[in-house]
Amino acid sequence: MTTQLGLPAGIHACLFDLDGVITRTAVVHAAAWKETFDAFLRQRDGAEFRPFTDGDYDTYVDGRPRADGVRAFLASRDIELPEGTPDDPPDAATVQGIGNRKNALLLSRIRSDGVEVYPGSVRYVEAVCALGLRTAIVSSSANTADVLRSVDAERLFDVRIDGVVARERRLPGKPRPDTFLAAAHDLGVDPERAAVFEDALAGMDAGRSGRFGYVVGVDRVGQTDALYAHGADVVVADLADLGDHR
Repeated sequence: MTTQLGLPAGIHACLFDLDGVITRTAVVHAAAWKETFDAFLRQRDGAEFRPFTDGDYDTYVDGRPRADGVRAFLASRDIELPEGTPDDPPDAATVQGIGNRKNALLLSRIRSDGVEVYPGSVRYVEAVCALGLRTAIVSSSANTADVLRSVDAERLFDVRIDGVVARERRLPGKPRPDTFLAAAHDLGVDPERAAVFEDALAGMDAGRSGRFGYVVGVDRVGQTDALYAHGADVVVADLADLGDHR
């Protein structure tokens, strides 16, 4: 059965990232991060500030929990801020405040523009379900449930490990493998019997360090070589390119 899905024999579960794999929200995340960091840097450094770039997004932010992304990017610019609290307002000059500012911008963009899915990915997950494999959505986003509900995709996943669940269980986020390992555990499947599907470099690192049976990189932005370098077993432009399930 797994041959039809482009997966090796012995895979019993599929663990999918959300943004950039199932939904077209990665570009919305990137835009919200850029608006957030550029406003912060402009206020801090003036008109000569060095903008947040696509490379910064890929290296420091993509796939990571929100606060981890803030810390990683600020550290890359040798900027230290107080941690703050999760209730900090979006204008607070703290790690949590910057993260909350980004989330407010993200939700505003989603409300105004909506969320789109990758049709090939949805067909692939439906094929996975039809063949009896277990499924999980594994995302650092705290908005995962709302996004899945908005595109009628909750039905496709047996388990959800997202930013909310990770915080409740105190699971470190990607590039650590803990959220993927928790998904496999909740599905009752050993990691070597599970495949990870990711578009972020941090997700590749998590899949490889967790010793999962197969790691699929999804290249939406032209980073095939980097995905392989970070541990992908195979890289595709879309999940529809896997196997002969179509």
